[in-house]
Amino acid sequence: MADPLHNELPPGSLEARDLEHLLHPTTNLKHLHSKGPVVHARAKGVHLWDNHGKQYLEGMAGLWCTALGYGEEELARTAAEQLRTLSYSQLFAGRTNEPSILLAEKLKAMMPFDAGRVFFGLSGSDANDTQIKLMWYYHNAIGKPEKKKIISRIGGYHGVTIGSGSLTGLPPFHKSFDLPIKQVLHTDRPHYYRDGEAGETEAQFRDRIVANLEDLILREGPETVAAFIAEPVLGAGGVIVPPAGYYERVQAVLAKYDVLFIDDEVICGFGRTGNAFGAETLGIRPTTMSVAKALSSAYQPISAVIIPEFMYEPFIEASAKNGLFGHGFTYTGHPVCAAVALRNLELMEERDIFAHAAKVGAVFQERLALLAEHPLVGDSRGRGLLGGLELMADKETKTAFPAPQQVGEHCSDRCAAQGLILRNMGDIMAICPPLIISEDQVDELFTKLERALDDTLGWATKAAA
Repeated sequence: MADPLHNELPPGSLEARDLEHLLHPTTNLKHLHSKGPVVHARAKGVHLWDNHGKQYLEGMAGLWCTALGYGEEELARTAAEQLRTLSYSQLFAGRTNEPSILLAEKLKAMMPFDAGRVFFGLSGSDANDTQIKLMWYYHNAIGKPEKKKIISRIGGYHGVTIGSGSLTGLPPFHKSFDLPIKQVLHTDRPHYYRDGEAGETEAQFRDRIVANLEDLILREGPETVAAFIAEPVLGAGGVIVPPAGYYERVQAVLAKYDVLFIDDEVICGFGRTGNAFGAETLGIRPTTMSVAKALSSAYQPISAVIIPEFMYEPFIEASAKNGLFGHGFTYTGHPVCAAVALRNLELMEERDIFAHAAKVGAVFQERLALLAEHPLVGDSRGRGLLGGLELMADKETKTAFPAPQQVGEHCSDRCAAQGLILRNMGDIMAICPPLIISEDQVDELFTKLERALDDTLGWATKAAA
């Protein structure tokens, strides 16, 4: 395909070759071919450098995942040692390996609920896809084959496979992909700032959307609804923090109709919200949990689904009846991934990373809250080392910009110009630095972000004139 940008890039450059050969995930491809890619060349700690030598402060922990930052020698050593000892081992047909056993034990001990069994995958997407299948398998095994529907939320993000992409409640992940599948339903997002009605208090908003959830279960028939899935703080949907008491009331409804709670901790897990898990920060009592991302600080691809023993027990007879438990991946329990994830969790304990993240997170949230005064910022919100800024054309009337994403994308570009990596989701700026970030680096992050916001305000003002 002819690409006009190729004429502007040095022939044979990495940027030109990228545009010639790669299909980028979660990218506006038209914008990519207009602007060109940024090539990351190396990284250390909380900084990255591109292939032209420009340094960036990492404000997104990669994709919400590089909790211990970049270039951690101890994790590199662990991976190399495991590669030399046992580079691969399957878990099919009763085979196993020590790193997988040790990591499963470690995860069970960390869980904020009565954990029974651990299933390993490679990504948050496959973890949440597995959650759907396990819910279906479990209810078939206990003689409730009609109890199969999963309720997710508008604005939630749970992955991109056919199953997990259906759970995701964001239109670009459904449009042209023929999603969601029919067994997946969506209820209100807990986003008071955008979805609260005129004159409605936050408590009234909370009670209204929880009542809507109960109405949905009743309309569908409680006997058909298996589970509800939620991120403690919604991530890619805009860093949405639910109102106080939201999960308490949601869980009362779920218990009333025997609906299980899938806690998606892929972003919130392992210290991000100021506690080990977002469930502890937001008051969730999960039935099952999905983890990934910070599980290995992105040094190896790995995810885990943790289920209670009462769900596992019926699987034994069902697998005998069916011939086997017919789910799993070639790399389930990969020994290198498991060894690195285990050492990552050990380092978090040895270095007291969760306490550090909570301490620095308090400073982070103070700086985040101050940005609510900026003329461009309609709302600032977050927990721990996780934050979001909602950019508005008119913050008094909550009027959005007429061209969605354009201002957010411009702000993201201005952040990059300042040497800061942030991500815009439409006109919402997400902030998610590595957990090892220092207070001085938090100050650097927000100083650069403030400059980018000022630049963006000037640009937006001129564009509106």
